[in-house]
Amino acid sequence: MISNKYKIKESFGNLETHEVFLDTLAHQKEEELGISEKKFEVKIKEKIIYSIFGLFLVLVAGLFGKTLYLQTIEGRQLYAVSESNKGTITLIRPERGIIYDRNLQKLVVNAPAYDLLCDKKHFLASSGDLEKEIALMSSILGQPAQDLQAHLTDSAQPKVLLAENISQETLLVLEARAAELPGCKVQKNTVRSYALGESFSHVLGYGSKINKDELAGVQNYTVSDYIGKTGLEKFYEAVLRGTPGQHEVIKTATGVQKGDQVLVQPVAGNNLVLNIDAGLQQKTYEALEKSIKNIGSKKGAAVALDPRTGAVLALVSYPAYDNNIFSQGISQADFNALINNPNQPFFDRAIAAQYPTGSTIKPFLASGALQEKIISPTKIINDPGFLLVQSQNDPDVQYRFGGVTPHGDVDMRAALAVSSNIYFYTIGGGYGDQKGLGPSGIKKYLDMYGWEQKTGIDLPGEFSGFVPSPDWKKQKKNESWWDGDTYNLSIGQSDLQVTPLQVATAYAAIANGGTLYKPQIVKKVINGSGADASVVQEFKPEVASRLAIDQANLQVVREGMRDGVKYGSSVMLNSLPFDVAGKTGTVETNKAGIFNTWSSNFAPYENPEIVFVATIEGVQGLRAASLPVANEVLYWYFMNK
Repeated sequence: MISNKYKIKESFGNLETHEVFLDTLAHQKEEELGISEKKFEVKIKEKIIYSIFGLFLVLVAGLFGKTLYLQTIEGRQLYAVSESNKGTITLIRPERGIIYDRNLQKLVVNAPAYDLLCDKKHFLASSGDLEKEIALMSSILGQPAQDLQAHLTDSAQPKVLLAENISQETLLVLEARAAELPGCKVQKNTVRSYALGESFSHVLGYGSKINKDELAGVQNYTVSDYIGKTGLEKFYEAVLRGTPGQHEVIKTATGVQKGDQVLVQPVAGNNLVLNIDAGLQQKTYEALEKSIKNIGSKKGAAVALDPRTGAVLALVSYPAYDNNIFSQGISQADFNALINNPNQPFFDRAIAAQYPTGSTIKPFLASGALQEKIISPTKIINDPGFLLVQSQNDPDVQYRFGGVTPHGDVDMRAALAVSSNIYFYTIGGGYGDQKGLGPSGIKKYLDMYGWEQKTGIDLPGEFSGFVPSPDWKKQKKNESWWDGDTYNLSIGQSDLQVTPLQVATAYAAIANGGTLYKPQIVKKVINGSGADASVVQEFKPEVASRLAIDQANLQVVREGMRDGVKYGSSVMLNSLPFDVAGKTGTVETNKAGIFNTWSSNFAPYENPEIVFVATIEGVQGLRAASLPVANEVLYWYFMNK
């Protein structure tokens, strides 16, 4: 007899909740009694059912709460993560702008290049496959495997540039074996090709791969991008680069690529049109180089300006370098050789070298002395070849300040023409009954010509000049200022420092009648080329200041410079088929018998179109080193206008 603990249920019409919970005993009894059509049931206590139901409610509430939290609190972050899983957005490099000379001759063009870019995440794990990939890249690129591994490991960027400007042979091998390198891809790039190399290297500068520090300071650049490093490439980086586009690669959650799309089209950079004439620039470089080599020197610089506008017609520093070696890749050994070259080929002497000027200073002192009315242009001063000054402390001591050679009686025009030191000692520091400008007066007029300020040229790295003064000497050297300091300053010696560009802008102000212009290399920015080009920005002549010097006084100075070509220190230029005005300068150095030389000129004399200044360092003996450069360049300019 079956115990009352169990009951037999005949009806199968309705299934109650507890009917699904049959225990092991019910199954056993069913088999023993052979009553397969009947079920033995064990009643479940209501308490257990309520407990299960309560647990179910807790689980549902927890699930709902978590869903609410993910949706409202972390929704944006999770959405961003899901979007990044879906696709990857990369920048599309824009075409960099072209640079033209004033006649629209191309100076810089873009050449195709290819780089190998690898995903750092792919190489973080260590496995046999990754080792094989690195070994394969090592054999293709010809680089040690350990160097490639270190580069991948040490890079702070998610995309690592392993090789740039890949050769055609290497490119073909990489493309053929691309399936074996899933973590890397060949990326198309462009490099700058500089048509005229050394003659333009300091003006154009160069662009090369962006470094880590530069990348941290800019937006919308990648590790494989190029950026302007020096020259116009750097100064006009924002103009030349353009605006990158955006490209999206769409993937599934598991990383399988489904497709891609261009989100934003890149915008090409704008183009530059220079004031520089490529032919004049090349001729200036060649003439300067020839003269430097002929006299056994090493360094020099030259600047040509249009005195009517301040436009830079040519700007050369020697020695120079070939900027193509940077855009197309340079070995560390070659780079070290350039850096360690004692002649400093990277140094732009035209805008950054600071020199004493020698007699080049004399036209500026002459204009100041006339303006201050301390001397008439016709007053005669005798030049016996030296000047004796009695010591203020010891009447038995006399100091001798010499000239190159005696010139006899000279007025201002003649003194400028023959470059009389004695005359300019006198009007600079005073002598006998003739009052001089003094150090403050000299400084006043040199500052008026801009010698202690940067010119503002559109190139990076310009230096300002320096004019010494009694206060400076007391502070810097703890020494008093003597009459001899004034005399030395009057002929462009002493601690005076000025750049060739500053000298050229000052002479342009004499040539044009008193306007100091800001020198400008770029004439305009254009979009497109040829007939389709449109002007984005045009640079008008910019006046830096106007000299507080009367036109009549400047005219006396111009006449003295013209006489310098007719019969004076610049007579070599008198054979040119047009009228030239000029002033030379010779500067003593700390090496006996070694001088720096200057030649400063403008032409045609009556209506100047060009100011040309050249300087050469380290000239042995007193000789015409810079004048032959001026002679060649000015002749070329007027014969090829």
